[in-house]
Amino acid sequence: MSDVLQSLFVLGTSHHATPLDVRERFALTQPQALELQQRLHGHEGIRECLVLNTCNRLEIYGLADRIERVDEIRELFCEKQNVPIELFQQYAYSHNNLEALQHVLEVSTGLDSQMVGETEILGQLKQAYTKARDAKCTGNVLNRLFEKSFQAAKAARSQTGITRGQISIGNVAVDLASRIFGQLSKSRVLLLGSGEVGEKTAQALKSRGADDIAVSSRTFENAHKLAHELGGSAIDFEDFKAQLEHFDIVICSTAAPGTILDRSIIAQSMKRRPERPCFLIDLALPRDIDPAVEDIENVYLYNLDDLSTIANENLTARKAEIDNAREILKKHAWNLWLQLRRRELMRNI
Repeated sequence: MSDVLQSLFVLGTSHHATPLDVRERFALTQPQALELQQRLHGHEGIRECLVLNTCNRLEIYGLADRIERVDEIRELFCEKQNVPIELFQQYAYSHNNLEALQHVLEVSTGLDSQMVGETEILGQLKQAYTKARDAKCTGNVLNRLFEKSFQAAKAARSQTGITRGQISIGNVAVDLASRIFGQLSKSRVLLLGSGEVGEKTAQALKSRGADDIAVSSRTFENAHKLAHELGGSAIDFEDFKAQLEHFDIVICSTAAPGTILDRSIIAQSMKRRPERPCFLIDLALPRDIDPAVEDIENVYLYNLDDLSTIANENLTARKAEIDNAREILKKHAWNLWLQLRRRELMRNI
């Protein structure tokens, strides 16, 4: 068996075993993820690499001259993030060879997602692949790996019903908001940030009658554009806290490095809206809202993990389709593994 393929690996952490407060310590901004990718590509023995960075996972895919390079990558990441290596090892996983192939196929298909069967991860993976390829961080092996994973994801979705019965975060948020406020036509919504999940959540609320929507972002042009698409208004980011009391539903989806809404801010806002509940939806990682706000009367706070747990309550009914999809992906992974080995053997003749 080729030594090159012995060194195909993925190293990462995800929602499966890593609590939200720990994921925050591992979280990277997109510029930081690209910087890490370039640094890894220049590391001795790393032939190809790609960094996948989302709110629920951080994964490093690589091809190295030997599998022991994974230990060096682990140390490099912990040093960069200033986190104890013991903490990272407690929650991190690594796969190599055929297991790495199977893993990326399940990621691209949404089987490994927090919201099982969701399609957003495929777009995120394609975007990460495009950036890594354009930066010349990927090569023959990872290019083929990811391109084949996209094909396998399409096959698994078309041949099974893994997306049937799937409930989105937006739909969960709408259901919870309806329980709190009843009719949503009188509810005012504030969207902080311009993230895709936040936008979809706002659109879901709008589809159920909540059409009084304001958007605020650090970049006013982004807020204005998104507000126009939602049929709402834009608020300067420096002013939204002073207007917080006027909103019943607040969706947070910023890329801030820490909380933007703490207990004192929410407490002051609630004093000015007596007897009126406030529904806070925190979709950011790191979190935008201090968890301590849950102690405030009439405040309902839900984060990504809370919403995903509710959305996945129907997983038992979908288990057969999920198992079928996993079997399809196993065949794709094995065929891809044989192709990669054959190519490497031909190159070595």
